[in-house]
Amino acid sequence: MTAAVVEVRDLVKTYRETNALDGVSFTLQENKLYGLLGRNGAGKTTVMSILTGQGFETSGHVSVFDRHPYENQSVLSRMCFIRESQKYPDDFTPGNAFRAASMFLHNWDGALCQQLIKDFELPTNRKIKKLSRGQLSAVGVIIGLASRAELTFFDEPYLGLDAVARQIFYDRLLADYSKFPRTIVLSSHLIDEVANLLEHVIVLDHGQVLMDADTDDVRGSAFTVIGKRGLVEDFIAGREVIHRDAFTAFASVTVQGALSDLERREANELGLEIAPVSLQQLIVRRTTRHAEDEFGGQIKPELEEVR
Repeated sequence: MTAAVVEVRDLVKTYRETNALDGVSFTLQENKLYGLLGRNGAGKTTVMSILTGQGFETSGHVSVFDRHPYENQSVLSRMCFIRESQKYPDDFTPGNAFRAASMFLHNWDGALCQQLIKDFELPTNRKIKKLSRGQLSAVGVIIGLASRAELTFFDEPYLGLDAVARQIFYDRLLADYSKFPRTIVLSSHLIDEVANLLEHVIVLDHGQVLMDADTDDVRGSAFTVIGKRGLVEDFIAGREVIHRDAFTAFASVTVQGALSDLERREANELGLEIAPVSLQQLIVRRTTRHAEDEFGGQIKPELEEVR
């Protein structure tokens, strides 16, 4: 049994009359790669800000390395928080940022930092405020990886990277994580891109935990049935429906659960198509369904798209 690095119980964060977090509970184990996923405004950044001592909870229990993180240097020195909106002094260059990081992050690896600078082709003497968005993202990614902190949070700092640079980040992350295991939390909207990296996913929606499971358990936990409408409806009878697209004569229905070999043969004999559901599709379907439930079956326009 691995040790718990983070324990969160019944966490509530209220801004005026709005609950940004509403009874959130989860545990992060040591040496595991997590995905903290969800829609814009789901509460992901709020959770990470509290866990990294940049904010405090309204109520509930928060423990990081068995202590509360707020203004606790013994805890904060063991973690690294990289966010998309990372701020640096106006006159800083990437070289300045890396030197500063090396002084505060105890596990800093200078050789890895230098290799990543080459990988991302980052100019280290140009002022950060004059960098492109992609170059600015690379600064954060390099600090997060080279920190080798026991607990590292990436709050979408890699969104400014192009597809090639993002793949470099994923490759370097996996390679270094395999050699130097630690607890890493990725918050991302690019779910399909990061799905194969993740060992465990925590999905937040409207300030609550919607899913908390190992990725292996999530894979295969839902499927889509496509075919003639009547046959589809008969086949899925009694199952939990996550999403339904119905046409005049045909239907495509996503349901929760796994299929037995016998059920797959039955579907084949009926001429029904069984399609797997990706992690991104499952999260989109589950969060959209949550919105439908909240608004009486009608999704507000601003909730229709998961960004």
